[in-house]
Amino acid sequence: MRIVLNSFVRKTSNSDALKKLIKSTGAQLLRKGRSRNWLLQVDTQQVLLIIELIHQSGEEGWFWVAKKISENSEHLSHDELLEFARGNPDMTVTKLMSATDCKLLEARKIIDQLEWE
Repeated sequence: MRIVLNSFVRKTSNSDALKKLIKSTGAQLLRKGRSRNWLLQVDTQQVLLIIELIHQSGEEGWFWVAKKISENSEHLSHDELLEFARGNPDMTVTKLMSATDCKLLEARKIIDQLEWE
């Protein structure tokens, strides 16, 4: 999927560190021509990882990127949510909802399923 990040460098404090963080996930971050806009090319797993890494960093200037990515990302399937939660053993309903933008009912089903495994 492709997500346009308008004025990426101007809106982001310490943008070089964020670029490195994004690229470390395997995602592609490219400048659109000579404009201020950047294009982020990611898959579903990379979206989740980038959002998680941004929240773990604590950099408030990066939160707009996480919000923009989650708004423009596709809704995750039950299996994708389950796989993400399995990768994070301390996952709670609230953390799952904030990281994946899923609904409360979906998050509860995932956490319940993990507890019964």
